[in-house]
Amino acid sequence: MQKPNSSALSRRQFLARSTAGAALISLHPFSVAAAGNQAHLRIMETTDIHVHVFPYDYYADKPRDTVGLSRTASIINDIRAEAANSLLVDNGDFLQGNPMGDYIAYERGMKDGDSHPVINAFNTIGYDAATLGNHEFNYGLDFLDKALAGADFPVVLSNVAKELGSGPRSDKPLFKPYTILEREMEMGDGSKLPIKVGVIGFTPPQIMNWDRKHLEGKVQARDIVETAKAFVPEMKERGCDLIIALSHSGIGEADHSDGMENASVALAAVDGIDALVTGHNHLVFPSPAFDGRPGVDVENGTLMGKPAVMGGFWGSHLGVMDLLLERDGNEWRVITATAEARPISKRNEDRSITALAKDDNAVLASVAAEHEETLAYVRRAVGKTSAPLHSYFALVADDPSVQIVSIAQKWYVEEMLKGTGHAGLPVLSAAAPFKAGGRGGPEYYTDVPAGDVAIKNVADLYLYPNTVRAVRVTGAQVRGWLERSAGMFNQITPGSKDAALLNPSFPSYNFDVMDGVTYQIDLSQPPRFGPKGEVVNPDAARIVNLEFNGAPLEDTMEFIVATNNYRASGGGAFPGAKGDTIVFEAPDTNRDVIVRYILERGTIDPKADANWSFAPLQDTTVLFETGPKARGYADSVKGVTLEDAGDGEGGFAAFRIKL
Repeated sequence: MQKPNSSALSRRQFLARSTAGAALISLHPFSVAAAGNQAHLRIMETTDIHVHVFPYDYYADKPRDTVGLSRTASIINDIRAEAANSLLVDNGDFLQGNPMGDYIAYERGMKDGDSHPVINAFNTIGYDAATLGNHEFNYGLDFLDKALAGADFPVVLSNVAKELGSGPRSDKPLFKPYTILEREMEMGDGSKLPIKVGVIGFTPPQIMNWDRKHLEGKVQARDIVETAKAFVPEMKERGCDLIIALSHSGIGEADHSDGMENASVALAAVDGIDALVTGHNHLVFPSPAFDGRPGVDVENGTLMGKPAVMGGFWGSHLGVMDLLLERDGNEWRVITATAEARPISKRNEDRSITALAKDDNAVLASVAAEHEETLAYVRRAVGKTSAPLHSYFALVADDPSVQIVSIAQKWYVEEMLKGTGHAGLPVLSAAAPFKAGGRGGPEYYTDVPAGDVAIKNVADLYLYPNTVRAVRVTGAQVRGWLERSAGMFNQITPGSKDAALLNPSFPSYNFDVMDGVTYQIDLSQPPRFGPKGEVVNPDAARIVNLEFNGAPLEDTMEFIVATNNYRASGGGAFPGAKGDTIVFEAPDTNRDVIVRYILERGTIDPKADANWSFAPLQDTTVLFETGPKARGYADSVKGVTLEDAGDGEGGFAAFRIKL
């Protein structure tokens, strides 16, 4: 699957190329304190790069200081120089994840002999080894073969095989399960001694579901821990002095269960593994995000007592582990270790961003052509919409900009759940308007006219880099979910004239509209939930005439709801979405799913179907404010009677609704 390893760029060459004229850098204390029989080894990790080589947000079409391997590379120079001995590895998910990845896969393609831009960047920096994440399989095995063919470093993966044998060691391998790096270690007294460093890689076995269309009948996946227990002893038999696990698997439960997606803690318990680099979670370790988890020591940066690191995502951090090794006879052992994740930027108290790293110009140059081609790609149409996608009335009526998100989520989740125990359940979809005025001002609305849709328009439809989730809920929880959303509105006394409709303290991103059911909101009733999800009127019932397939929705019914990771994990405190009902965690962002849906359909038709509305209140009117450009769309809004009420405050336009 890959060409044989060739010599990676040496530390001396890399430093000479990119730090000429820089101030001298102090050695790490381990390098300084190492005795004659000791050596300091620094292991550096990138993970979940997702094609973010340039510090650029292709969806928003603007530079971004919080991402970019070119920034991470610039700190690698200094961090390498602090250590007498170092290794640089990547932990997977580098071929897919932003429009550049899609451009290479879907537009330009990979012919024999072509170079993939991320591989070019890796070669420029000089990686020692890498493994594959789940997203490496998104474009199929042929594409993956061609992309990896240009790698000047070994790529290892142990738990995916062409055919399974009686055990991992008898499987027909798809990739090298591990590699052995033979190095000369500089000791504390300046002498050099040989060491064999084994590097083994793992990816979530869930790829067989997530990328079924590419993998079914072609490969099979094994449990991560089971595979490690087979190969680590073999690596020892082959003379490995030190074993590093490249675990493209998150930091999850300590107790092993078969087929775990987030298996890094259980993996760390495998005898013979000395250190782990992790990823997949898109988090940072060590960090307070993992406080209190069994087997996890945030203060010392260990999993099951072994050094471990997770370097964020999109190049946001460089994971760094420092090992003080001691040679005892013919054996090496880890005396002590530290772990940290070094950021490329920091967020200030006022929410502004300060860059902590500059670009490595050689890395930028290695992907410059593809960067320019990607800019052209995101700026041109990838599909069409037969209806305008705007959010001017998203808080008062079914809305096309929310509709397209819901449709795409539902389409994706239904496909992902095929062949699972949840496949027979009806799929609903919940989505909220992100750009709906408020503190953002009268221009803060989605507004994509009918016609061509470019990839960068998707950022206007979906602001956040959330990932898709699915939850399994009851009819009662669906009703509670909608009651939570209905807190968006003030209680309206029947007969009121021009009462204020919206509660200004209720954020629009917590106003979920649910597709797949029909319902009305009775504004004469008090809200059951407050703006933060707190129960304020436990017996209140604003949701009326709630139906599924034309019949009343029963509390005992069961549904799948497609949503995002924020909501499914408890964001907004919605009934049925507290983190304990998740049945599917997608590897893809909601943005990517929307793009894929548009690409597959060619022309989308996200016309609002008025599946929700306000319950009638006789002789009652309310006012709400929206952007002045809304006037161009007011006549086409379904499910609500609108009347222009002139100008509101602060540049907004006012509309009257007859309930």
